[in-house]
Amino acid sequence: MAHEGFDVTRSRERPLVPIAYGGVEYLDRTSALRSGAVAPEGVSFNYIVVPGIGDLFRRVAQHAEFDAAEMSASTYFAMLAQGDRRFVAIPVFPSRSFRHGQVYVNTSAGIETPQDLVGREVGILDFQMTAAIWIRAFLQHDYGVATQDIRWRTGGLRTPEYAERMPIDLPETIELKRIPEDGNLEDMLEAGALGALVTVEPPLAFLRGSDRIRRLFPDYRQVERAYYERTGFFPIMHLVILRREIYEANRWIAVSLLQAFETAKEIGLERMKYQGAAAVAVPWLGAEMEEVDKLFRGDPYPYGVTGNRDILEALVRYAHEQGLTRRKRDVDELFAPETYQDSVPG
Repeated sequence: MAHEGFDVTRSRERPLVPIAYGGVEYLDRTSALRSGAVAPEGVSFNYIVVPGIGDLFRRVAQHAEFDAAEMSASTYFAMLAQGDRRFVAIPVFPSRSFRHGQVYVNTSAGIETPQDLVGREVGILDFQMTAAIWIRAFLQHDYGVATQDIRWRTGGLRTPEYAERMPIDLPETIELKRIPEDGNLEDMLEAGALGALVTVEPPLAFLRGSDRIRRLFPDYRQVERAYYERTGFFPIMHLVILRREIYEANRWIAVSLLQAFETAKEIGLERMKYQGAAAVAVPWLGAEMEEVDKLFRGDPYPYGVTGNRDILEALVRYAHEQGLTRRKRDVDELFAPETYQDSVPG
């Protein structure tokens, strides 16, 4: 779906279009956009940092609060499945993460292998979060444990407070229930009321060294590397969305944003690779970046559709398999047509 001849510089003849962008404070790949060192062509770009990523997604899904925003890929799919077309996506993927290391089990539950999760009550902060899709996908496709084989429990992670991102309608074959309103998932895992917990950050008791909680995959880094070498997937978590009414009035903005995010990412990667003064407080950052270069061929965060089509096809298939969408969407339905091109100019 290449759009030959499309030129974002057409926007130079028009007044700047104001875009309020809701995003995360990444130290590398979006730092130049946040500081203003890089600006999308034809756009007055205001980068608004939202401290809580879950809060950002709720504000976007429920109130369409920003002109553009970083967004959970799975929630965007669910919105489309429910006929919500307030936004159109741009193939910028600012968050990717392996998730084998984020499945925790109670040490007294007798869960030694993924297959031991069958029939168990497993906590999950938000069933629809993209991290959970990838975890359920590798459980099913690598270990034979389907989504419906587990009894899912949701609620507050560390406090009883719980706010659903957006309503979802799951098939009857999938059991998803709320935990008691005065409980929270981490305490229930430590107490043994849950056999396991799917999360995006380590439980506090685990960080304190509790002997009641351990990872399902203690050697998760090796497991995740083997997963990448086998599948080629560094799991996409988030994408960027643009309010559809703005896009329809100024369709060039989709490419302008894509190009600006790509340029910002390139600047961030170069800064991370510079060994004269480490960009972050990681003692062997240079060695890590050299290994990343070899494993990911110079860019662990590729943007655009062409180079990500296989992983995007897998993600929409997993969302459908797990009941989040009633039909498997085509990748070509997801993004602004102008952004389907063979390469992403910086």
